[in-house]
Amino acid sequence: MEYMNQTSAHRFILIGLSTNPCLQKLYFVIFLVMYMVTVLGNVLILVVVRIDKQLHTPMYFFLTNLSFIDLCFCSTIVPKLLINTFAEDKSISFLGCATQMYFHLALGGTECIILAIMAYDRYVAICNPLRYNTIMNKQICIHMAVGTWFANFLNSISHAFFTFQLPYCRSNHVDHYFCEMPPLFRLSCKDTLMNEIAVYVSGGLVALCAFALTLMSYVQIISTILKISSNKGRHKVFSTCTSHLSVVCLYYGAIVFMYMRPRNSYSPEKDRAVSILYTVVTPMVNPIIYSIRNKEVKGSLKRVLIKKIHC
Repeated sequence: MEYMNQTSAHRFILIGLSTNPCLQKLYFVIFLVMYMVTVLGNVLILVVVRIDKQLHTPMYFFLTNLSFIDLCFCSTIVPKLLINTFAEDKSISFLGCATQMYFHLALGGTECIILAIMAYDRYVAICNPLRYNTIMNKQICIHMAVGTWFANFLNSISHAFFTFQLPYCRSNHVDHYFCEMPPLFRLSCKDTLMNEIAVYVSGGLVALCAFALTLMSYVQIISTILKISSNKGRHKVFSTCTSHLSVVCLYYGAIVFMYMRPRNSYSPEKDRAVSILYTVVTPMVNPIIYSIRNKEVKGSLKRVLIKKIHC
């Protein structure tokens, strides 16, 4: 027992997605492609919005925040996963594990709030268009973004600190592909009830409140859309709403399932599958949903490419 505790205090072993060599090769190719698409898509958004002054609006300001979060969020997990797939040493240091978990929590919470702010931005634009520039002025947008980043990065310190104060004497093998709280709780020989209660409270304040704000915004949006007489106008706005809500439901649903369920219902297989949704899939599809289907972004991209070709 003493030896196990000493070992786990310095290194954790990440089991990964599978121990089957054939599946490991398949997973490596799939996640490498998904990671490349994620990086290219989100970098493209950041560059296009930065270059084109026509996109310097609150909507695209928060979209660049979302893209930067997704880029960092995916990069804290996938590169290590790819390296560990074929590496003989699949360990991660105590500090490395704590750092990975901290940024995962901080960026995940920040994304929840940014998604809610984006929904509120659309609510103001559609339901109060005459007051949009007053309500969503540049100073307010910056304050909301800075406040969101600061609050979530500050909140995650306590979770990371108390999680790594636990004694890990059962094993140092994490049955997961990255350092996340639920799998780490199962390695501790101490009762983790208080840690789990802290997660429930934090999740309720961040994820559920953000989801409620998003839902209320879209209830008002849909109510306003139904009053539009033009079928074409209703279809256009409905299309935007359903895209955003799809991402929100996928992201929030996975997080709530992972962190808000009873402690006796944890399953390593389900944990891995659900975690993939919000750590890899959502960051990859966000640029597609919010930009490739957006005529303004596509038009801006064409203008930038044409300008570069002429130069």
